[in-house]
Amino acid sequence: MNTDKSKQLFEEAKKYIPGGVNSPVRAFKSVGGDPLFITRGEGARFWDADGNEYIEYIGSWGPHLFGHNPPFIKQALLDAIENGTSFGAPTELEVKMAELITQLVPSVEKVRMVNSGTEATMSAIRAARGFTKREKFIKFEGCYHGHADYFLIKAGSGALTLGVPTSPGVTKGNAADTLLADYNDIDSVKKLIKSNKDEIAAVIIEPIAGNMGVVRAKDEFIKELRAICDEEKIVLIFDEVMTGFRVAAGGAQEVLGVTPDLSTFGKIIGGGLPVGAFGGKAEIMDMIAPSGPVYQAGTLSGNPLAMAAGYAALNHIKNNPGIYDELEEKASYLEKGMKDNLKALGKNYTMNRVGSMMCMFFTEEEVDDFKSAVKSDTDIYGKYFHEMLNRGIYLAPAQFEAMFVSTAHTKEDLDKTITAHKESLASVA
Repeated sequence: MNTDKSKQLFEEAKKYIPGGVNSPVRAFKSVGGDPLFITRGEGARFWDADGNEYIEYIGSWGPHLFGHNPPFIKQALLDAIENGTSFGAPTELEVKMAELITQLVPSVEKVRMVNSGTEATMSAIRAARGFTKREKFIKFEGCYHGHADYFLIKAGSGALTLGVPTSPGVTKGNAADTLLADYNDIDSVKKLIKSNKDEIAAVIIEPIAGNMGVVRAKDEFIKELRAICDEEKIVLIFDEVMTGFRVAAGGAQEVLGVTPDLSTFGKIIGGGLPVGAFGGKAEIMDMIAPSGPVYQAGTLSGNPLAMAAGYAALNHIKNNPGIYDELEEKASYLEKGMKDNLKALGKNYTMNRVGSMMCMFFTEEEVDDFKSAVKSDTDIYGKYFHEMLNRGIYLAPAQFEAMFVSTAHTKEDLDKTITAHKESLASVA
């Protein structure tokens, strides 16, 4: 496979862009080799600068529920751009978009549009702090909530210690208000709350994690977490930037049957364009300016192009309730094929799947938290990734990410992927 043009573009990019990419995971650092530069996407496929074609499973990291460039989203964008790209003033479409989100996600009574998932999560934490008049919050090891300073925290000597920065530029003072708990371990949460009584404003969690691979919150854990937050008057925030409208019309909270106080969204609500949102109980959201004293703003928030694409995507979901049955059928077919391959090859690697999100870990242990996820053999994953790539299958260039199945993936695509999976596994065994 010739990738000369991608290599040339990468060398040129490194002269002007840190690391040659505008988001770190794109650089192929964790799998080796040079990144491919993509020129076009259609359906379940995209093409690189050298003309190579791939069946791909990152879907722009989740938002392409219907594949690349679906006609109804393309038309919505063409119609919107005729009227202008940005106004910095309210538009009717923002109102319609907000109303549609509240219809699809019952826990959201009011919603504020922002420009990214990171903006959504940092704003939700600020709203929770303003509402509770407390400063500390709990996050879980292995959950990713964007690159705001107080999210880039890891545990110190133990998971129950105060957080310490994982990135230069994040201050110890900022980190001091971030408390680390273990995913799917309710006792770790209880201990933190007990040692920080009446100081915790919020608990933020990916109810279905997608950035340590795919890991689902256990039913008993997430229900007890809800009960503890109620008892302690702590705001429970579900980060659904990845799972919102991906695993169900009502997101992970619909799948798990647990209602958060606030939710954050991104990805699909932009129909492939940069966008985010946070919303939830009206009494909390009314703390946000100009209704209340908690300041949050964005010049391009509610951008008409992003709203047009997002409204088209969510309206398509609303009017086609069978989408999630179709996604389940396709994803379960792919999962079964891959599991059959593992069995045939005598491998017991772990596979996790929730709806159209799935992940294969190169470990034989059950993966239900960060500590078990990192036992996966990333060296083998790197080799496997390139074997799949050479067979025309583009996966996430990192072990700890999800595969995303779209409605555009055909049975032929899935069968080709299953065959490539078996051959690739055999090559790296």
